[in-house]
Amino acid sequence: MIEFPNHSRSYDKTRRAVHFGGYDSAIEASFFIEEDALRRLRPGCHDERGFLDVFDCNRDVICAAAAKVYVRGSRGSYDLVAGYFSKSA
Repeated sequence: MIEFPNHSRSYDKTRRAVHFGGYDSAIEASFFIEEDALRRLRPGCHDERGFLDVFDCNRDVICAAAAKVYVRGSRGSYDLVAGYFSKSA
């Protein structure tokens, strides 16, 4: 089972996404939530500071979505896209 004990996150300009990590025992997995997904959670967001704020305010929802897409040992990173989040979230 994946857990997200580390609240560290960063904005990746190249990927246009917020990066965060999760842990499944000793296995570390990287997650990226794309800008469009963050805009789905808060429309009108348009800069790094805003994307990080949206992430912080919606951490539980984002981590729950990340846990659903995680498959142990499957790959090193996972992308969370807008389709994983309802427009009313």
